[in-house]
Amino acid sequence: MHKLFAGHDCTTAQRRGWRGVKNGELIRRAEAEFDLLVTSDQNLRYQQNLTGRRIAVLELSTNDIRRILTASAAILAAVDTIGPGEFRHPEIP
Repeated sequence: MHKLFAGHDCTTAQRRGWRGVKNGELIRRAEAEFDLLVTSDQNLRYQQNLTGRRIAVLELSTNDIRRILTASAAILAAVDTIGPGEFRHPEIP
């Protein structure tokens, strides 16, 4: 995944030591350090109130790396154009 986001400061929740952190707390922690949260959690937008957040959220419909790489142009376009507090769900075939 890091190769896909070359040129961006990219890490994972596991690398940050956030494994097992619930979504609300995860968003709070990520928002304190990052501009964008990329997730494949399809329920995040329904379980968490994203209104008023500064962090942008990019929801991928899969965590299958082959499908993500196939859709890399659409994902990178979303990353490059998403604004603070926005939520996006790019199409991944």
